[in-house]
Amino acid sequence: MLENYAILPCNGLDKSAGVISGEIAKRLCESAENQTICPVFYRVSEKKYNRIAGEHPVLVIDGCQTRCATKLAAEKNLKISKKITITEEAKTHNVELSSNLRLLENDNALIEKILTALNQSEDKLPIIPAEPSVTYDFEYETYQHGKFIFRVPKNPEVYYNENDCWAYVIGNHARIGVTDFVQQNLSDILYFTPPEIGDEIDQFGEIGEIESSKSVFELISPFSGKVIAINSPLEQKPELLNENPYELGWVAEIELTDIEGDKELLIGFDQYLKIMKKKVEDLNG
Repeated sequence: MLENYAILPCNGLDKSAGVISGEIAKRLCESAENQTICPVFYRVSEKKYNRIAGEHPVLVIDGCQTRCATKLAAEKNLKISKKITITEEAKTHNVELSSNLRLLENDNALIEKILTALNQSEDKLPIIPAEPSVTYDFEYETYQHGKFIFRVPKNPEVYYNENDCWAYVIGNHARIGVTDFVQQNLSDILYFTPPEIGDEIDQFGEIGEIESSKSVFELISPFSGKVIAINSPLEQKPELLNENPYELGWVAEIELTDIEGDKELLIGFDQYLKIMKKKVEDLNG
């Protein structure tokens, strides 16, 4: 059973997903030794809720992709232990959310499914620090255009897709991230949404999301595989992506399922560098 957690729900009570988020938090606190962090009062009772979050692992329940609860947690420098998003859970369980702010049959069915998953399998939704099984050493070539300097890994083990994501392959594992081109084009990165440990990722499937004041960028995985580690410090310090998107700002590590087949649709350093140069020139003239 899920217990002794600090639960931070969505505060979007004008949408059914937000109402469901609040209801799940209420039920978890009624049935076990959990405590709710009120997202509204947090701003006026910061000391109280920081103490609660400091004494318990934090479960964040976002209503939708706006991720207001996750953003509040990042603003308050909370360490997130588990996180779910109601709209994503609805898709997973093939439940259509109602537009009614009162809980209907479908809504209650989804609540029961989520509560069952949380209570029966605490290992299902962890966000944990990565413990890399291998060492990734990068060798770079730089490209300068005006005041901008881009580093591109030239290791033969690094593969790219044309979505500006890289994968460093060692054995049957690959570490995945975005290139210098992405972080410089986005400018200051404000939020990072990781995949979940255990997620099965298709080649060219989404493996996380980063957001800046300019736009949201979906990370497209070069390889297919199972997520075995995430770079959890990015949850609290997404600016690491700006500082160094390779050693510090990598996103996830996956166990590969079709290495040779996936490689056929990817490119190496030489070809990616040409593509990136053209993108830089097109953007900056």
